[in-house]
Amino acid sequence: MPVRRPRHPLLGTLALAIGIVVILPVLSLLFVALSGTGEDWPHLIENVLPGATRTTLALLVMVAVLTSVAGVACAWAVVAYDFPFRRMLSWALVLPLAVPPYLAAYAFGEFFHYQGPVQSMVRAIFGFQTIRDYWFPDIRSTWGTAFVLASVLYPYVYLTTRIVFLMQGRNIADVARTLGASPARVFWRVLLPVARPAIVAGVALVLMESINDIGAAEYFGVRTLTVAVYTTWLNRGSLEGGAQIAILMLVLVVLLLVAEQWARRRQRFHAGRGTHLKVHPPRIALKGWTRFAMPVAVLLPILSGFGVPITIFGQYASRRLEQFASPDVARAFVNSLMTASITAVVTVAIALFLLNAQRLSKTRSMAAMVRLASVGYALPGGILGLGLLFVLARFDNSVDAFARAWLGVSTGLLLTGSAAAVILACTIRFIALAEGAIRSGMEKLPGSLDEAARSLGKTPAQSATSVLLPLLKPAILTAAVLVFVDTVKELSATILLRPFGFSTLATHVYENASRGVPEEGAVAAIVIIITAMVPVVLLSGALVRDAEASL
Repeated sequence: MPVRRPRHPLLGTLALAIGIVVILPVLSLLFVALSGTGEDWPHLIENVLPGATRTTLALLVMVAVLTSVAGVACAWAVVAYDFPFRRMLSWALVLPLAVPPYLAAYAFGEFFHYQGPVQSMVRAIFGFQTIRDYWFPDIRSTWGTAFVLASVLYPYVYLTTRIVFLMQGRNIADVARTLGASPARVFWRVLLPVARPAIVAGVALVLMESINDIGAAEYFGVRTLTVAVYTTWLNRGSLEGGAQIAILMLVLVVLLLVAEQWARRRQRFHAGRGTHLKVHPPRIALKGWTRFAMPVAVLLPILSGFGVPITIFGQYASRRLEQFASPDVARAFVNSLMTASITAVVTVAIALFLLNAQRLSKTRSMAAMVRLASVGYALPGGILGLGLLFVLARFDNSVDAFARAWLGVSTGLLLTGSAAAVILACTIRFIALAEGAIRSGMEKLPGSLDEAARSLGKTPAQSATSVLLPLLKPAILTAAVLVFVDTVKELSATILLRPFGFSTLATHVYENASRGVPEEGAVAAIVIIITAMVPVVLLSGALVRDAEASL
């Protein structure tokens, strides 16, 4: 007889409610987009969409290529070879992840400016007097934006690929070499196919972040679809037009997700132990000039993604030390910490609930609801913020009208007038991050834990709290760190949803850059980088230790 699966209607109802809240901004955007008269479409089709779409696609292709090359090359270098400072460089390669793209754009804009250090050095070496005497590539371009985004986003590819190389790459390479394969043949024919799922997963994260970017593209004057949403809405005063462009972006995101799944259709992450040997395969010791060239090559992406921003903003901040005690910066710092901390707690709690509900129910419908609740990460912050703004504004107005009619009082703007809107947007967007981190930890636990707890008289709730939660502490901490860091750096949704007078570190920097004085936000930029850097480094070390322990 088939085993009857337990039914948990309350869990299913709550999971469905979470999924509806996540998908509500998209439904709102569809409603607004379809409610327009269509009078903006001729202008959008003729003047906006063709150029913005081409620019966005070109940007994504360039970012994908750059991050793939940098991430895979650095991952294999620190895993397969032994050279000076290898251990220090292996964790330093994740530092650019602490730098938001918009901060990197402001820093690179100054670094490559006519009066910046690079062009000043060029003029000093070759004796040029004016800009007309020589040609210098313009960082304020599509390729420049791609370079900036790749400089700070390649760690996504580096981390996922490095873990796979640690878990299996060196063992497979060692076996292939014993069969007479050259190092180049081993890398191209053996290692890249093994790592392809990890590379695809990392690039997918990179492209999601690239589509979400508003600060770097806007600062460099690159007309992406994300920038077009804001300009159509704010400059032309067309909510419907902005919503229609946002829907087009959403279609592009769905195509990216489909392409990712297609690329990984016949491949799986090889998470097995791979070998029972206590000693890892030895790294190849480099000799001669390669021993010194390798650390220099690995150092370059670190200098680009982390060194340039920290140097530029560090110089600006050193001349504005009084701003560390500024009430505006202090208030923005407190707001950022509060928003990120609450978002991390709420998001992790929701992810734990969803995964526990799926574990108890084990039905396809529950799995589909959990999947629905995790689609928020596929929504760029601008799309999510715009759609959520319509929903929350209608909700606030409806509650206020009801209170006025029946209670004679005004409730005001309950959600859009507080930080609750920003927290809700970040929670929706980062549920997938928390869910993925906790699921990876849960999959490492024996499937018989529940049965063992039940045999001892534990209820499902008691089993979850007394058995699973203690074992999942590392995964829960990882999820909380990921959500905290991304919320601190979040800009696109925060710009749209923050109430009047509410400023975070990200919006403080953005406001100064919008006025053409990014140096005035240097102190806030340094605080953002430091706030994100510490948990990022700790998380990287924990992931690598976990991967090495599984060997």
